[in-house]
Amino acid sequence: MTTVAATLDVNGQAFPVQIEPHQTLLSVLRDDLGLTGAKEGCNDSRCGACMVLVDGHPLNACSYLALQAAPYPITTVEGLTSGGELNSLQQTFLEHGAVQCGFCTPGMLMASSALLTRCPDPSEEDIRLGLAGNLCRCTGYAAIVEAVMRASEKARSDGSD
Repeated sequence: MTTVAATLDVNGQAFPVQIEPHQTLLSVLRDDLGLTGAKEGCNDSRCGACMVLVDGHPLNACSYLALQAAPYPITTVEGLTSGGELNSLQQTFLEHGAVQCGFCTPGMLMASSALLTRCPDPSEEDIRLGLAGNLCRCTGYAAIVEAVMRASEKARSDGSD
């Protein structure tokens, strides 16, 4: 199969890669770059476990071609940390029990991060709409919504991420 040389900007780092035209962003992130935070759940854009940010916009990496993403900055769940430390959203997920089995957590974090960037003071309805398309089979969503709400309040009160 013919490959295309590209450089992906992932989490602020340039990765030169050879991409087959049919390869999804998820497969390149996981298999070629070793960034396994984004999970392969349904492989059909129905669960959100593979969500990443491309140019700041949340999308399911399982159904987005890697070559489509090449011109844009890509952020994975690994990119939310700073210096190996969890950011306040990740920490709030832990503190409020929004992490159980952990399979949906990367997608939930990415959707929440995008939501808080565009809407720093979301209502509960805003959060639920922002998380639409991300499935969780363990928490019932209440803890996740609460964690996003608390992260929003914390960010506004102390000016953190």
